[in-house]
Amino acid sequence: MVSNLLELSENPATKEAIVKDAQALVEAELANKSGISAGAVKLAYKAVTSFAPGYYVETLNIMVPSMLEQLQPFWTDFQVAGGGSFGEYLVKRQDEVTPALLLVTDDMANASEKAVVVKAYKTVRGGAAKHIEAALPALGALVEKYAA
Repeated sequence: MVSNLLELSENPATKEAIVKDAQALVEAELANKSGISAGAVKLAYKAVTSFAPGYYVETLNIMVPSMLEQLQPFWTDFQVAGGGSFGEYLVKRQDEVTPALLLVTDDMANASEKAVVVKAYKTVRGGAAKHIEAALPALGALVEKYAA
């Protein structure tokens, strides 16, 4: 089992597979959402994915190492604690995990020069925590898939 999650992003083939799985995770989470806030998230996703060909995947390629870095302390603690799945562990620690993951997207939005992307992000940022929390079990499973 990998002890340092950043090692996963150092192998180009593994990183590419993680990015594809992350994209599938986001799309699955979006497909399961309904209501007004879901509509805003789906609209923001559409804006970002149709902004420029390849932009979204390029962004995921940048985000994956940063997300793995934010998850590293939790992964280390999970390995020491043992038992259960990493997704279950993340859910139990969601009050710490969610803000750590939001740091990545907040930093990217703050550094972006793409007005349409920043606007889309600002539209959904207020409800982002609950969407991240809902995805934590799947995110944990994704990490375990590659770290095992």
